Amino acid sequence: MSQMTSKELLYIEDALAHEQFMQQKCREAASKIKDPELRSFVEGMASAHQKTFGTLFQLLK
Repeated sequence: MSQMTSKELLYIEDALAHEQFMQQKCREAASKIKDPELRSFVEGMASAHQKTFGTLFQLLK
């Protein structure tokens, strides 16, 4: 695999920060939701952001 350019690295770092932020906000929101179905849906969104974070992080290895 070829080395990333500095611009590509900045893009990945920015995307990681966004995914981490969205995961945190989804978890915060889910903790406040009373409806079990909606809470489960939002928790699933948090998990999806966590998975995307992991995928992006693997690009840095």
